[in-house]
Parts: sequence; C-alpha cells; structure tokens
Amino acid sequence: MKINNSCCYLFFVAFTLTGFMACNKKNMVSNNGSLTAQTIKNVSYGNDPLQKMDVYLPAGRNTLHTKALILIHGGAWTSGDKADFDTAIQTLQNSLPNFALCNINYRLATIQGANVWPAQLSDINSAFQFIQQQQAKYIINAGKSAVFGARAGAQLALLLGYTHPNKIKAVVDLFDLTDLAALYYNAPNPTYPALISIFMSGTPATNIPGHISSNPLYLVITANLPSTIIFHGTADDVIPISQSDSLNNRLIQYNITHQYNQYAGAGHGWTGVNLIDTYNKSIQFLQQIMPD
Repeated sequence: MKINNSCCYLFFVAFTLTGFMACNKKNMVSNNGSLTAQTIKNVSYGNDPLQKMDVYLPAGRNTLHTKALILIHGGAWTSGDKADFDTAIQTLQNSLPNFALCNINYRLATIQGANVWPAQLSDINSAFQFIQQQQAKYIINAGKSAVFGARAGAQLALLLGYTHPNKIKAVVDLFDLTDLAALYYNAPNPTYPALISIFMSGTPATNIPGHISSNPLYLVITANLPSTIIFHGTADDVIPISQSDSLNNRLIQYNITHQYNQYAGAGHGWTGVNLIDTYNKSIQFLQQIMPD
C-alpha cells in the first residue's frame, strides 16, 4: 500500500498557491500585543528520530484564545514527512492567525515489520500529550485544538480527534482511510491485503483488536465527538470513496456536526477549482466551529 508521495507534495504546493494557565486573564490580554511570532523546528516529543514536530506560534498569542491546529501527513504509514506541509504553512498562518500550528512526524512502518501498527497511533497520541504539556510554555490553549490530516494522516487525525473529543473540537479529513478490513477484503490494488497483513501484524480475522483500534468508525458511538469536514474524490482508486461514505453514514447516525464534500471524477488528490474549494471550505469550517 506504499504510494508515491509526489501527489501529496503537489497537492500542498497547490494548496499554498490558493491564497494550567501561565498567567491571569489580565496578563494574557497584555501578552496579546507583545509576543512576536516564533518558529521552533524539530521539537522532540519522544526518543525516536522521527518523533519530532515543527511548532509555529503566532504573534500576539495568549493562553485563552490561541488555539492549536495539528497537521498529520499521509503516506500509507510507510512514507511522507512533515515537510509535505511546509508549502502550506504560510497560507494557513495568514488565514488562521489565532492558531498555533503543530506539524508532526511519526514513526514509519516498513515491509520488514519495523514500526508496525499501533506505532503511528501511539506517536500521534504522544505528540498531542506533549502539546498539552507545553501549552503554558508556548502560551496557547491546547484545550481548543483542531487536527488536519490527509490520506493515512486523515485516519490518524480522526482517531486522535475522536479519542480526545473534549480537547479537539474539529477534524479536517482529506480522503480518509476509515476501515482497513473493508480495504483488505475489497482491495482496489492486489498488493493491499499482503501489505495490510504486515503493517497490522495480521489479517482482520487474525488480529481483530488491532484492526478495531485502527478504525475510526468504532469510535463513532456518541454525539460527543469533534465536528468533522470530509473531502473525497469519487474516482479515487487508492482509497475508495466508500471509506468516506461509511464515516458520513456513522456521523449522520449519531447526529454529529459535519460536512461531506465529494468531487465528481476526482482521484486521490486534486488541484485547480476543487483545491481552492477544499481550502476555502476547510478554513471557513474551522472559523465557524472554533471562532475567536
């Protein structure tokens, strides 16, 4: 299931082109006008070289109003890097000036069996815990977080958001992976079943707990979940749109605030008008769900 990351890179290049309190409330308001923007690269949240994140802190931040947007790259768990988002950072900063951006790397799986599931989920949860622990230092409110993921990163974003619904208020989901068992039994690519078996340390029948833990649908059992916006192309031959259809149906069943955007004829990623639409709707959604 390893996929060339050039599609993801071009997607975010085009995306860019579209356009515990540290102090009391009085002090936080004064901080609002005095703090300058700050970029902190390759912050370690664990001992592995891949357990790093880039943190972008906005000017005028404070621990009351400054929220966190967590970015999770895709790459079928085997590839990709936080650098895939680099070309989108400035655009996101301009559009969401009251958000700190946390761009996360995580351990990548190999076909030799290293860093198999749930290493990626463990890393994302550790990264989020680290952000929570550092919020006073960063002068942000990590209790008001959103998460943005593409491809396998969307799967991780959904799992993170739906596991921490009281702190993560919104999930932006680009062509998500919600049900590996369905992908195993109805694979659009003949290599998927063998690769899924390696990465999951078993098939859906032989490692039931592992496959359940990788499936965001199993977390949609309550209305108390983050608002979610979904994007998927109807002609996606890498992650079929049926994966997003299943999530949409579950969100409807539990009356969870969400939007489902389908792009007719689009494959695994897109540019042009569809991309501009994705960007605008994502920003508007975050601004609506998490107003200043």
